[in-house]
Amino acid sequence: MNRATMVTLLAIGLVLGGMAVSFIWFVATWDRDAEEPIVKQTPPEAVQTMEVA
Repeated sequence: MNRATMVTLLAIGLVLGGMAVSFIWFVATWDRDAEEPIVKQTPPEAVQTMEVA
């Protein structure tokens, strides 16, 4: 392999490695209780049932 190919592969490896480390850091430091839930459950009395004819 020539020098340009090696530099390109090294750059790709560094970017992918950085993404992996960033994701692991994000998951490891996640504080579940500090965030609002995205989906909230609907109370059973608010759910309307559909009748099938």
